[in-house]
Amino acid sequence: MSDQKPNLPSLHTVLTPQLLDLYEIKDSVVVIIDVFRATSTIATALYNGANKVIPVDSPELCIEVGKQTGGITAGERDGKIIPGLSYGNSPSEYPRSFIENKTLVITTTNGTKLLHMALKQGAKNIITGSFPNLTKVVEFIKSQNAPVILGCSGWKNKFNIEDVLFAGAIIEEVKANFDIHCDSSFMANQLYRQQKDHLTEYIKTVTHWHRLAAYGLEEDMLYCISKDTAPSLPIFKEGALINQA
Repeated sequence: MSDQKPNLPSLHTVLTPQLLDLYEIKDSVVVIIDVFRATSTIATALYNGANKVIPVDSPELCIEVGKQTGGITAGERDGKIIPGLSYGNSPSEYPRSFIENKTLVITTTNGTKLLHMALKQGAKNIITGSFPNLTKVVEFIKSQNAPVILGCSGWKNKFNIEDVLFAGAIIEEVKANFDIHCDSSFMANQLYRQQKDHLTEYIKTVTHWHRLAAYGLEEDMLYCISKDTAPSLPIFKEGALINQA
């Protein structure tokens, strides 16, 4: 993977939002990764028939946009639904029987913030990814023939393992299609290759697992590392994420 392939587009992995401005975002496809749990929830809601998901970067705006659109408002802080919003960030809250043909307006601690940062820096296309829609993400970035930025949302601007693991899973599938000359990408792919055969056991060692397990969210997190359980392709168009799959 370390051999340069100058005729192929580049791929870089951004380990935390704080590092995003060090990368050339303009004209790139940016994959927003927030495995626990925003991008898993977005993939699930769209797979289950939501018309669109509107990601906003504050609870106040979530309430306002919810009123304007008639949408369902969702967001949590520290594992609890934010006062004034109706639902949380759990994928299990959005089965087809509930979310089909509805609009979801969502704010999260990390993922929605990174998405808006990428927008401001001029990303060509923005999609969201997690293990439940891994194959759809892989297919899309292979088809674009454009530079790719794998953006890990982390935790309050700090590095976390589950997002980097997912970046490594993407790289494992696409590395023949890109010129990858990026140490953070090498690290992500090596970590995934080391842990892919016992991902469930390994994920229980990471700090975000322990943080969310304290709120009884173990089943959520196991779902969030399950591959292709919600094969949608959330792509950002005209202010909202829609399912292009």
